[in-house]
Amino acid sequence: MGVLITVLAVFAVAGLVLLALSVRNVQQYEKGVVFRFGRLLPDIRGPGLRVIRPIGDRMRKVSVQTEVLGIPPQGSITADNVTLTVDAVVYFKVIDPVKALVNVRDYPAAVSQIAQTSLRSVIGRADLDTLLSDRDHINAELKKVMDAPTEEPWGLRIERVEIKDIALPESMMRSMSKQAEAERERRARVIAADGEFEASQRLSDAAATMADTPGALQLRLLQTVVDVSAEKNSTLVMPFPVEMLRFFEHQSREADGAADGWVTHRKIRRPAVSAAVKIPEPAVPAPVVPAPAVPAPADASAARSLSGERVGSGGKRVGSRAEVAQGRRDNWPAQTDAEEPRNG
Repeated sequence: MGVLITVLAVFAVAGLVLLALSVRNVQQYEKGVVFRFGRLLPDIRGPGLRVIRPIGDRMRKVSVQTEVLGIPPQGSITADNVTLTVDAVVYFKVIDPVKALVNVRDYPAAVSQIAQTSLRSVIGRADLDTLLSDRDHINAELKKVMDAPTEEPWGLRIERVEIKDIALPESMMRSMSKQAEAERERRARVIAADGEFEASQRLSDAAATMADTPGALQLRLLQTVVDVSAEKNSTLVMPFPVEMLRFFEHQSREADGAADGWVTHRKIRRPAVSAAVKIPEPAVPAPVVPAPAVPAPADASAARSLSGERVGSGGKRVGSRAEVAQGRRDNWPAQTDAEEPRNG
């Protein structure tokens, strides 16, 4: 009796062990793939408690959650020959557990390697401006390039690819900052010019309105006086019309013209010559015998006196230059009138 109890106990323990070996718990986010003596069974076990043969069957659980894989920084050269370093992140999930286990070994590592190569390939075909300004286009192209070798053969779906950071050289960053600064300055100047243009139009409209209503101009002038007196009480503002300044300027110009044209604009009246009067031919002058040269005084300073007078060749004293010039100006009209009948 004791032996029978012992045998039953052994069988019970063995049954419990076999039951424990044959029961598998599959989570909701997992799929179970069963291999029997190395051969794949077609049935994929869903979530819950699943029973397999304790001897000969092996179950592999595959997560169908979306996995996040970071791509290490990759040095690449863009299409416009700019060297930079780019790192990205890949979001993928398993859509076919059988292909993910059978067709590829360690599929996360495979996805990482193909993401690195695809990233370098896409960066090499794009220029720097597109890479910096159009990230969505680059991400979509990366996803398209990675989907081809992973979805159909490996049973993996690339859901999203994002470029995290782009490291540029220091010289390129300085050049880009200068370009951005110049662009901002250009925009500021354009905005300031537009503001000046609009302000000039408004001022032109205001000037036209004030020209039609003289009282508005006077009110504006009084308002300016009030504003100035409110800010600086020690300042006295005296409005002065601009028309008066223009009047004084016109009068000064006329006075200067009359003073300059006293001699130059004076008209000399001469008798008209009749056409019937025969004009005698000019007489040939007799040859002039040069007078004997008078030797200059030994002392050059003796030729001038202290009063500014000069001594002529015959020893006759001549007045100063100012007196001679004054006499010529005083006698000029008389000499001209005296020479008119002679010329006629």
